[in-house]
Amino acid sequence: MRIVIAGGHGRIALRLERLLAARGYGVAGIVRDRTQEDDLRGAGAEPVLCDLESATVDHVAGILAGADVAVFAAGAGPGSGAARKDTVDRGAAVLFADAAERAGVRRFLMVSSMGADARHEGGEVFDAYLRAKGEADDHLRTRLGLEWTVLRPGSLLDEPGTGLVDLAAATGPGAVPRDDVAAVLAELVETPATAGLTLELVSGPLPVPVAVKAVAGN
Repeated sequence: MRIVIAGGHGRIALRLERLLAARGYGVAGIVRDRTQEDDLRGAGAEPVLCDLESATVDHVAGILAGADVAVFAAGAGPGSGAARKDTVDRGAAVLFADAAERAGVRRFLMVSSMGADARHEGGEVFDAYLRAKGEADDHLRTRLGLEWTVLRPGSLLDEPGTGLVDLAAATGPGAVPRDDVAAVLAELVETPATAGLTLELVSGPLPVPVAVKAVAGN
């Protein structure tokens, strides 16, 4: 199985790359900065240089050709303004979904955010972020050629993961270590029965594999 991850140098993506490589998958991570390539190789992933803010759908579809799974884990990041929330968190996500569909990739995982809503009100940068993520999620749901799952984590933590989560259509507010977000994504890669679901994720009582199987109906 070949998996291509947008935002390959992100704090969730690097964790996910290590997990997937350890499972024997071929993993490629898209980055925009050559100085990040060695970090991806260290995580067991093939770095692919591409700026998703300026690339064309055809170019990204070429990167995705032959992939089994596409994962969008890119983000404008802290310190960025509302304009880059639109060009990365919305625009790049839309581009990546369109490119995946064009390339014939079936499985698509979107790393979104709890509270994402295209109709979210407010004038702060975080409000713009939630609107951008909501718009990207809405667009993904229109891609009939993709078997998509949207994952909406709560507040992200850098502390070690516990392996215990609450994963459901609605969990209520909470936080979750990035380690556990990556672990859930790795399970979702292997659980196509979660296609068509939008799932919230916080720390909770269930081991990650059990939580994913539960939402998949297994």
